[in-house]
Amino acid sequence: MAPPDRLRTVTREGLTLDVRDTGPVDGPPVLLLHGFPQDGTAYDDVAPLLAAAGHRVLVPDQRGYSPGARPAELRAYVLRRLVDDVVAVLDAAGVERAHVVGHDWGGTVAWAVASRRAPRVSALTVLSTPHPAAMRDALWRGQARRSAYILGFQLPRRPERRLLADDGARLRQMLGGSGLDAAHADRYVRRMSEPALPGGPGRMTWGALTAALAWYRALRVRDGFGAGRVRVPTTFLHGTADPFFAPAAVEATGRYVVGPYRSVALDAGHWLPETRADDVAAAVLATPSADASA
Repeated sequence: MAPPDRLRTVTREGLTLDVRDTGPVDGPPVLLLHGFPQDGTAYDDVAPLLAAAGHRVLVPDQRGYSPGARPAELRAYVLRRLVDDVVAVLDAAGVERAHVVGHDWGGTVAWAVASRRAPRVSALTVLSTPHPAAMRDALWRGQARRSAYILGFQLPRRPERRLLADDGARLRQMLGGSGLDAAHADRYVRRMSEPALPGGPGRMTWGALTAALAWYRALRVRDGFGAGRVRVPTTFLHGTADPFFAPAAVEATGRYVVGPYRSVALDAGHWLPETRADDVAAAVLATPSADASA
């Protein structure tokens, strides 16, 4: 049972996000954001390294992934709402500023938090995911081909049926084929297989995979909220063998960071939190905070 001073859940807009809270409560806070189709356990090997270095480590299961936060409305998954969830976690933890770390979709959220909610961010470490504007710049330089799977995710119901058929064999194959080990793939397939549940009086929820795919489907909802230029100290850690992001997008990312910036390439694929935990922790610990560099 978690100590009473530990954050375990955050409730916002009638949704409940599950949170892992480890390390010294008074240590410099680090917030770790997962992507698709992960959950906070993606950082199970990273969080202890940061906690051992004296940091308070907050790891939420984000909207769509926490069982109590899977609303059945596409607009609920626009980037603005995801960013506001991050701020809600910081508020609930009593944290004014945190080092924000994000991987995959969590990286997109991290870029947006650092640019749109800069006073709440002391430093930024992004894993794998180029800045969204850099990805746009690189669309016709290789990124469109690497992002083509997103078009398939826009179809209603068919991706869920296909990915979860035969006990999630297709999803497991997709994850393994992109370099994720079997143990993590099995864990994520189990989470994505969780069914829809009643969401309270007059409300329904989506199943886990539909809620996770809503992040992609919400891209077509006009929200007017993207990621701007980042002014806090930033490290971009990326794998040279990542199948999802074009080298042109990786190279263009530095144009959108005004503050101190470091781009670190690893001989690795996409799943850095799970496969390169030591390198991830080292990158986080080596990124100075805005407070220290002020």
